[in-house]
Amino acid sequence: MVAAAKLRRAQDRVVEARPYAQRMALLLQGLVGRVNRNLHPMLNRQEGSRLEVLLVTADRGLCGGFNGNLVRKAAEVVRQKRAEGNEVSLNIVGRKGRDFFRRREIPIRKATVGIFDRLGYEHAVELGTDLTQAYGEEKFQEVHLIYNEFKSAISQKVIVKQLLPIDPPSGEVSLGGGTLFEPSEEDILKMLLPRYIEGQVFQALLESSASEQGARMVAMDSATRNAREMISKLTLYFNKARQATITKELMDIVGGAEALK
Repeated sequence: MVAAAKLRRAQDRVVEARPYAQRMALLLQGLVGRVNRNLHPMLNRQEGSRLEVLLVTADRGLCGGFNGNLVRKAAEVVRQKRAEGNEVSLNIVGRKGRDFFRRREIPIRKATVGIFDRLGYEHAVELGTDLTQAYGEEKFQEVHLIYNEFKSAISQKVIVKQLLPIDPPSGEVSLGGGTLFEPSEEDILKMLLPRYIEGQVFQALLESSASEQGARMVAMDSATRNAREMISKLTLYFNKARQATITKELMDIVGGAEALK
């Protein structure tokens, strides 16, 4: 019941935030192919083989395979990238992911825990600012985001997407009309690109929060049904044992009475 109440609030936030994130992505895709990519480092693919994985997990368990699916996918991505000759570091949101990889030989550059009970846009700003600054300082050359996308209360999908660098779209994205930059391309990109990263991170946090509550609601409902079935089976077993004991005592009484005759 608690997870169901939290799910409704989290789902409302996801639905309200999706149009903003989708429109921001569409706007950026339309601009990336029209601007000078040398004006901003987030549009350029740097030389090097270091990359970072931003993994969004939960702070608590008891939510079925929610955390397990994420850490398995993250471990798979890390193995694949290492096999390609890359150095991989982790940026983890959520206590469960941090505890899992803390016991593995994978460096954790940053870990953020305890934010989902008071999740706000400021957390996305903090994470996005850290990523963009570290990327600008060439601490890594790629950033990949892994999180659970909310489909419904019983369905979540693990998403792996590249955050940085921001590549041009594979197909043509038309915004209609020409493009005028005021005050300048450089100023617009300087303002827009960090906000895009913050928006994508915030959307991932909201999707993960709603997915966690949905998975927990389903897991707890399943656990409740299993507990009721176990109680029913144990009650039946207890009644059978009690009936057998009563029958045995009655037979002893009847046998004793017959013996006295």
